[in-house]
Amino acid sequence: MSTRNLDQLYRTVIMDHYKSPKNKGVLEESSVTVDMNNPTCGDVIHLTMQVVDDTVKNAKFEGEGCSISMASASMMTQLIIGKKVEEALILSKTISNIMLSKEYDDSIDLGDIEALSGVAKFPARIKCATLAWKAMEQGVGKDSE
Repeated sequence: MSTRNLDQLYRTVIMDHYKSPKNKGVLEESSVTVDMNNPTCGDVIHLTMQVVDDTVKNAKFEGEGCSISMASASMMTQLIIGKKVEEALILSKTISNIMLSKEYDDSIDLGDIEALSGVAKFPARIKCATLAWKAMEQGVGKDSE
């Protein structure tokens, strides 16, 4: 597939998550609640997660912001539900490495998150793509470095 076609596919995936977000809302019985914002872009996220026995049983988000931040939050919640906290943190580190054009384990199934890889070309948008992930890290008490 050509780079142009791949970029178009990625844009389509991002817009799908932005227009029809997965796991949007608030968990009434959450064990974790985090509010974060990206003052550079104006993105705001309210993340609620149910973490039981070191496993993310459920996750939902609310917020407002650019298509990248809201799509990333939708993708993140989809990807981390059912994962051990340690696995979710590995995914977060992987996303961070992708955004910073660093080496990462490409054997990890990133699902739709791979569509955000093009954001690395736009340094000003990296915080948009990683906001939800930083909220998740804070929520499980493992702030990133």
